[in-house]
Amino acid sequence: MMRSIRGRLLLLAAVWLGAALLAAFLFISSLLEDFVTDRFDAELAAAADGLIASVEIGDDGRIELDDPPADPRFDLPFSGWYWQVESGDAVVARSGSLLDGLLRGPSGNVVGGAGIGADGAALRVLRRQVTLPDSDTRVAVTVTAPRAQIDDSLHQISRPLGIALAVLGIVVAVASVVQVTAGLASLDRLRRDLAQVRAGGKDRLALPDVSELRPLTVEINAALDQNADLLARSRQHLGNLAHSLKTPLAALANELPGDHRGQALIARMDRLIGWHLRRARSAGPRVLGQRTPVRPVIDDILMVLRWPMRDKGMTADIDCAPQAAFAGERQDLEEMIGNLCDNAVKWGRTRLSITVTQADRLTVRIQDDGPGMADTDAPRALIRGGRLDEHGASGSGLGLAIVADLAALHGGSLRLERSSLGGLAAVLDLPA
Repeated sequence: MMRSIRGRLLLLAAVWLGAALLAAFLFISSLLEDFVTDRFDAELAAAADGLIASVEIGDDGRIELDDPPADPRFDLPFSGWYWQVESGDAVVARSGSLLDGLLRGPSGNVVGGAGIGADGAALRVLRRQVTLPDSDTRVAVTVTAPRAQIDDSLHQISRPLGIALAVLGIVVAVASVVQVTAGLASLDRLRRDLAQVRAGGKDRLALPDVSELRPLTVEINAALDQNADLLARSRQHLGNLAHSLKTPLAALANELPGDHRGQALIARMDRLIGWHLRRARSAGPRVLGQRTPVRPVIDDILMVLRWPMRDKGMTADIDCAPQAAFAGERQDLEEMIGNLCDNAVKWGRTRLSITVTQADRLTVRIQDDGPGMADTDAPRALIRGGRLDEHGASGSGLGLAIVADLAALHGGSLRLERSSLGGLAAVLDLPA
């Protein structure tokens, strides 16, 4: 995931989103807890104020409660809602919910203290100490609420809050995925365009709408132009080299008219120069964006071979997929198919068959009805100079080797098989 831009962006978004949602949940929960406990403290304070207002000193000097709180929760046994009025160490009055029990809690003035009820339940305690008017008598009023009710109220609020934040997180996560996908769509389009250039569908990349990718596209197009320029120069230099070498060889051959050994060596040098030049021409970087339809190449080659075929009475059967195309330059395809067809015409008797299919790869199958060759001879026929007809027709033994080398340089291969016509079947597997 960390090696993918999409993965990095989504991972980063997930981390930040999770941290933000967690912080929001904790912050809002804290605010809600303060709000709920303040509300309970307000109820306790109101009850305590009512109790203090109801405390009176009778004619006999005894402390009495004139109007106790009417809230029914203070009368429900062990409800957690308790109140108690003390004077010194004596309990002056208490709520009915305490039954015979007494509140034991913190001393002094307390707001939001913790206490334990008679049934062991946790309480929230408010305690106030006041001096009665026109008297030196001090009384302490203690009012409590059950902590469980506060927690239940918080839970009732926190649960929907968590669900709401979770839904928000899912929505934001989906939005992040859509945003990242939309943001990287231009990169995907650039990748598809580059694949079309490599496959020969285009020769250049179109400038994208995204300004950040335009400099990259310009650099890629510049690299494509440089690649084409370098290859053109290399071929020009190779052509010049071919002419500069062949002229001295021709002159040398004229100087040795009667030297058969010298003439053989010169002929061999001429063949080797031609083979190495053809091999070097295709060994450089292939021009990206090249696409060569196969059928016109076959038609042109058969046009050149029409006289040798007519002399032998040969006929050609062509079965070529209409959209079949080679991911390379025309002269390389001509070199490969031309050599194989020339070989088939040379050794065939009456029939030449060319079948071209294309799926993920381009397959060209060239068959003849000649003598063929044994399976053990096929590897030697693909080696430079590896002739099987040492005393036969003219030739240098380089044709099949050139085809095999060219096919390998383009990411393909050449296989020699037994033909269904009885002769040899040469199968070219090439990039489509």
